[in-house]
Amino acid sequence: MSAASKLCRILVVEDSDEDFDTVVQAVRKAGIMADVRRAKTGGDCLDLLRSASELRPAVVLMDLNTPGTDGREALVAIKLDDALKLLPVVVFTTSGDPRDLAFCYAAGANAYHTKPVRYSDHLQLVIDLLTYWLERVTLMYPAGARS
Repeated sequence: MSAASKLCRILVVEDSDEDFDTVVQAVRKAGIMADVRRAKTGGDCLDLLRSASELRPAVVLMDLNTPGTDGREALVAIKLDDALKLLPVVVFTTSGDPRDLAFCYAAGANAYHTKPVRYSDHLQLVIDLLTYWLERVTLMYPAGARS
């Protein structure tokens, strides 16, 4: 059974209200049963992931350019933490800088995508990403897992 056919959690690290709303819209449009959680900073992301009371997300969708602890720092912290390192972290950012791409893959990102400028393209890419990670991939932490 895929994660999308059961209630799963998606953690979105995104400081832009518009980009977060696009993810929520993509979840609805794709028919994915998901509890979408938001962290506006990398620090908030790490706090949520390390909370014993929180369910483990099936996937983390990570923006790089957040205030405070940014997505780069959060990615490194996740991949160095034995309790978190197996979580799929998909970088989804406006940065097309080859240095960011190289840094993220070296730090352990599972995928790197540049956000399209047009809303319809952005929405479709999020639908494709979530469908892939929640319906096609066999995840280490199935829906509802705590760790």
